[in-house]
Amino acid sequence: MARKRLDQTPFQVDVVDSTHDGRGVARLADGKAVFVAGALPGEQVLAQRTARSRSFDEAVALEVLRASEHRVAPRCAHFGICGGCALQHLDSGQQILSKQRVLRENFERIGHVTPTRWMPPLVDHPWGYRRKGRFSVRRVDKKDKTLVGFRERDPRFVADLHECHTVIPAIGAVVPALSALVDGLAARSHIPQIEFIAGDATPEFDGVALVFRHLQPLSDVDHAALVAFGQRQRMAIFLQPGGVDSVHPLWPASPALAFRLAPWDVELTFRPLDFIQVNARLNEAMIAHTFELLDLAPGDRVLDLFCGLGNFTLPLARRVREVVGVEGEAGLVARARENAAHNGLANAEFFAADLTQDQRGTAWMRQGFDKLLLDPPRSGAIDVLRQLPLERFGRIVYVSCHPASLARDAGYLVNERGWTLADAGVMDMFPQTAHVESIALFVKK
Repeated sequence: MARKRLDQTPFQVDVVDSTHDGRGVARLADGKAVFVAGALPGEQVLAQRTARSRSFDEAVALEVLRASEHRVAPRCAHFGICGGCALQHLDSGQQILSKQRVLRENFERIGHVTPTRWMPPLVDHPWGYRRKGRFSVRRVDKKDKTLVGFRERDPRFVADLHECHTVIPAIGAVVPALSALVDGLAARSHIPQIEFIAGDATPEFDGVALVFRHLQPLSDVDHAALVAFGQRQRMAIFLQPGGVDSVHPLWPASPALAFRLAPWDVELTFRPLDFIQVNARLNEAMIAHTFELLDLAPGDRVLDLFCGLGNFTLPLARRVREVVGVEGEAGLVARARENAAHNGLANAEFFAADLTQDQRGTAWMRQGFDKLLLDPPRSGAIDVLRQLPLERFGRIVYVSCHPASLARDAGYLVNERGWTLADAGVMDMFPQTAHVESIALFVKK
């Protein structure tokens, strides 16, 4: 049967709630939910449908008829089209309250737990914070230009960015120049993305590295154009002709990528596609907050799971007797070991292990620890939590990038393993977006 044509007639609705991704929630006359992009709770808007399903419709706000007292003018001209942000129209303080509500509802609905204490949110400056990300690239012949930017809200399209206020200024200011650079390359139709990452400045360049993914070999002329751009902008240029292992520098010959965690006198070196926390200033605040919750003592032995490059592990080594970091990606583990040696830390040991698989026979699992730190991916840490001898730990601190998996794991720790969820709170690692980063402390009953 042919699908019924989508009715795009504008309609008026009252917005009563918000979704976890920042859209407004309204109810139609028949009770059906409609999720409205660009609308806030308490508002009356004129909306237009963009999609329809059996249980809910999707729409976009065309006009705000009655505005929320918390609505603010978006800082970026691309807001509403670019999919990089979802909350620029909401006051920063209310963004935090919204994220706290998301965390609370996940704890209640999924984990059936409530923290003894809600911690104040961890926040920093809400603009110009993002030091790692990926721009999509697309040559659009109808516009006679190459677009460089984040995906639009409709992910089939690339936003035509002229600026970006959430990425660090050194990157946000050169988006038009990047577009012009790629448009002038012979291989412009064969470059699907540009990744960016930033560390500390060096004498050769200002700390920003760009990785150009290219599906066809580049000509000498294209190489020269990329080198000239890197030299002019003082940015390191890397090429990626294939998989992750194919990434190599074009200019300078051997760029040194690193950032310092000054409070702990630690420098972490990294490669251009490695994971690092996107918000440098909040990262330092998060590390300090985590250490407070762990209640560290000089004689402690700490287990740091999903440790990556050693973002927590190496500062921990400055504070405790010994720390063991475990990470699933072997390349990150190798660089974590290099970073330990680079910082002269002999009391940090690292292991590569798939923490979704049975690790009970491994040497590190059999060792005794005083404290446990977890910083898992979006899928959470349930598999390794089920294996660990949790009764041997004095405290557990869980850093989360996904409230639903944290809530599930908190429910397991509290309802099945007898721990208490003592403290929990949000950390605004990604202002202007609906992403919820959080932290929780578990103590023994």
